[in-house]
Amino acid sequence: MSNQPLLRIAVQKSGRLFDASVALLRDAGITLSNGSNRLLRATASNFPLEVIFLRDDDIPEYVEEGVVDAGIVGENVVLEKQKNVEILERLGFGHCRLCLALPKNSVYESKTSLEGLRIATSYPRILSGFLGKNNIKAELHDISGAVEITPSLGLADAIFDIVSTGSTLLANGLREVETVLESQAILIANHKLGDAQRDIMQRLLFRLHANRNAKNHRYILLNAPNERIDDIIAVLPGIKSPTILPLAIPGWSSLHSVVPENVFWDVLEKLKAAGAQGILVVPIERMIV
Repeated sequence: MSNQPLLRIAVQKSGRLFDASVALLRDAGITLSNGSNRLLRATASNFPLEVIFLRDDDIPEYVEEGVVDAGIVGENVVLEKQKNVEILERLGFGHCRLCLALPKNSVYESKTSLEGLRIATSYPRILSGFLGKNNIKAELHDISGAVEITPSLGLADAIFDIVSTGSTLLANGLREVETVLESQAILIANHKLGDAQRDIMQRLLFRLHANRNAKNHRYILLNAPNERIDDIIAVLPGIKSPTILPLAIPGWSSLHSVVPENVFWDVLEKLKAAGAQGILVVPIERMIV
């Protein structure tokens, strides 16, 4: 593959997005050589892709400048860095939120309670935008590192930081009072991708979509008396229509369909009530729609 054009994609070299980003590529059938967060790069052996491992804060800048073609990074990082990149896809993992938090015994009635406070954060641009939108004046302290400890040290009255479970806040005697941003991992790209790189990106997106569709659906097989087929079809939200095959037993058929994950249990209950028997649920490995 050395003579072929490559798509260079940046991935967080350590931290909460590393494992999920590498798994995302692996699930897309991409085999990486030397895929480790201890190394700076890994080349795919079966796809025209090279992965560059970087600090998450550096990824938007590298993508904007064209050092890499694309990157997987938290949406919160992209919004904070304010780099000119193209958001291609929200990837459905790395969910977190950017929240304002105060000591648990502090009084908080509304956003106006933030007026005049000293707020420590690693996300001053996002916080400044929020405060400006709400006409709140506060003193911002740009902190890198353990933001949550600053109130107990007397350095700040409140913090604005990334939260996943909230356990770190609780451990430091803090409570959330406002959620400013919901974030997840996103795929970004340079606006000036070459034709070859854009073609490779479309191939990658095709694979990612096939995996996501598969994870969001279940394949159902069931048996039913022929006189109940119309009732059963009415509750099956299939892609087009279910497949119907006759069984060896006269008067019975087998129905096959695909059901979205978000309505899966409701559909199962309705199928049972409509007369379905022997319901079998099978995970889908890939799904092309």
